[in-house]
Amino acid sequence: MSKLPRALVREDAGMSLSLKDRRGVGVVTFALGAIAAVMMLTNPAFARGAPDSFADLAERLLPSVVNISTKQQVKQQDESARPRSPLEDFFEQFGPRNRPRGPATSLGSGFIIDDSGLIVTNNHVIADADEITVILHDDTELEAELVGTDPKTDVAVLRVKTDHPLTAVPFGNSDKSRVGDWVVAIGNPMGLGGTVTAGIVSARGRDISSGPYDDYIQTDAPINRGNSGGPLFNMKGEVIGINTAIYSPNGGSIGIGFAIPSKQAERVVKQLREFGTTRRGWLGVSIQGVSGDIAESLGMDEAYGALVSEVHAGSPAGKAGMQVGDVIITFDGQRVPSNRRLPRMVANTTVGSEVPVEIWRDGRSQTVEVVLGELEKVDLASLRSGGPTTPETKDSAIDALGLSVVAITGDAIERFGLEADQEGVIIAEISDDSDAARKQLQVGDVIVEASQQKVSSPDDLQERIQKARSDNKKSILLLVKRNEETHFVALKFKQG
Repeated sequence: MSKLPRALVREDAGMSLSLKDRRGVGVVTFALGAIAAVMMLTNPAFARGAPDSFADLAERLLPSVVNISTKQQVKQQDESARPRSPLEDFFEQFGPRNRPRGPATSLGSGFIIDDSGLIVTNNHVIADADEITVILHDDTELEAELVGTDPKTDVAVLRVKTDHPLTAVPFGNSDKSRVGDWVVAIGNPMGLGGTVTAGIVSARGRDISSGPYDDYIQTDAPINRGNSGGPLFNMKGEVIGINTAIYSPNGGSIGIGFAIPSKQAERVVKQLREFGTTRRGWLGVSIQGVSGDIAESLGMDEAYGALVSEVHAGSPAGKAGMQVGDVIITFDGQRVPSNRRLPRMVANTTVGSEVPVEIWRDGRSQTVEVVLGELEKVDLASLRSGGPTTPETKDSAIDALGLSVVAITGDAIERFGLEADQEGVIIAEISDDSDAARKQLQVGDVIVEASQQKVSSPDDLQERIQKARSDNKKSILLLVKRNEETHFVALKFKQG
């Protein structure tokens, strides 16, 4: 089967990002779509009951949706120094990397949330703007000032001052929106002005890898360039999402759009209105996913939760006694299905609150109480911990894992470019047919722990392996450090 191109696009800029397709996905999708269309036409049970008209709803909502025009003086030398949003980095590589000097303009959308003049849009619509102009539905132009912005969720709040009467719209509860519900999108596609399109909620909880808090609503309501920042309404006229991105091979709508859910956006908007910035909860750990191999090595019946690969010194987690190798399985009474979900759960929790965190440690669950810090006040780059070590000089082949390691000595520190106080053993060689090679370990990686115990020498590692095999384990859990990042890897033992 042929590969069909797909791309993720930020609507206002007309940018696209090519993604790798699974073979046959496009063909199968179209085939299923054709079958579904026939079934809908021939069987009333599959028919989608549309409203008689969206006209009354559109007439009521259009005055609350605004067009946003920005101007900026582009300076080529400033590109590398300016702050960037995760979404901008995600969509970055399209079009010339070196923009011409001179004025630049962009068009987007927004919506009024308070008749005093507060307007919500996307951060990427107004990022780096020197001038922001809000154009009301009756073509009234107003100069806007920036109240606050949050690049992590791509939300921004503006304010306009005017005697002109403004019509606000309320946020709805996106958690109550169901797949298949009708929705209406209003925005400024292609710079044409207020335009209404309709569709359904296609999916919820989409992660498109644009940032740490992805939780998008997917919709087939047509969304095009310029719709960024515009509202996605339910049939009550409540905003349940902010239109932000689309999948597209050519920059136009193909019925796969993404909106920031109102449950997330409303919380951010409230903080921006009150503080001018966000205040997110902070736990103070680095985490990774729990694979089947890792779960087996830890004695877990199911692969879920978030595996702690680093506990920052002085962090709330550290003060509560959390350790590297703990698996966070519930947070504030809610199950943690994956490591991708935990940052969103923590960020949405009130700073300073005491939260029960259930962890898996030493083959059983236990609970610690954590008082959350504030993410925005933390210099994450400075939170690296280490400790002294007294390495041995012996090196050894670790046949059970298909690799060789070397003790950390002065020569090894210089050869591999390590810090003088680095703990562990260094991987010096990896067999091509080993599980270590399949899991992309590299020469120069440092094994810091094995079976959640520190490793100071090749003999330590051999002892941990022998203990794991005597316990009938099929794999061993290693904590591996590469550059400044640590992560867990479960390596299967070689047979024979």
